[in-house]
Amino acid sequence: MSSTGDAIGTFTSESRTFEPSAEFRQRSRIPSREAYEKLYRESIDSPDTFWQRETAELVFRTPWKKLLDWKLPHARWFVGSQLNVTESCLDRHLSTATREKAAIIWESEPGEVRRLSYAELHDQVVRFAAALRSLGVNKGDRVAIYMGMVPETVAAMLACARIGAPHSVVFGGFTAASLRDRIEDAGAVMLITADGGFRGGKIVELKEAADKALSQGCKSIRSVIVLKRTAHDVPMKYGRDI
Repeated sequence: MSSTGDAIGTFTSESRTFEPSAEFRQRSRIPSREAYEKLYRESIDSPDTFWQRETAELVFRTPWKKLLDWKLPHARWFVGSQLNVTESCLDRHLSTATREKAAIIWESEPGEVRRLSYAELHDQVVRFAAALRSLGVNKGDRVAIYMGMVPETVAAMLACARIGAPHSVVFGGFTAASLRDRIEDAGAVMLITADGGFRGGKIVELKEAADKALSQGCKSIRSVIVLKRTAHDVPMKYGRDI
């Protein structure tokens, strides 16, 4: 790319198309470009019909009464509806054969492999949501998540959503200062972290960075949950760390 004034010039372009195999098409929900164009056209011409069908698998506690309330520049979709996204992600599968299918297949850098079915993930989420409530996290409270790429991160996110607590996922490679800033911006009441993580054959000191961030401010944090991931010794602050 080069820039001359306000213009951006492109030196390379790509015009090829890559068609999927017949086997892939057969397993796809939308098997062809033509089928996609038909769906797209329906979404424009008959949005009520399109969204009534496309949202049929979602678990609405209260169905929507009006698809769209559009008063420029604001748009409200599915007016009058209520749902908890975790019920659509997990609960709806519990009475079907999907409950035993893999929701997460995870392999770590050191080579560990774990498989969590939808039923197992649901159990973890429900238990962790109850734990959050028992620690005083309520609907509307913000939670910061500073962990590695582990299944517990997904469970923590879904548990927060289940009780209506907005969560902020902070990349595990960020510094203590970056973590502090994000906690303070969100006004988070809880931090969920781990003793450490693995990257490039080394331990990433997540708890150490979390402690440093909290020592520099973050007065809104009431408690810290620490996942035992690497099992190396980390300091735990009595009355705050769990």
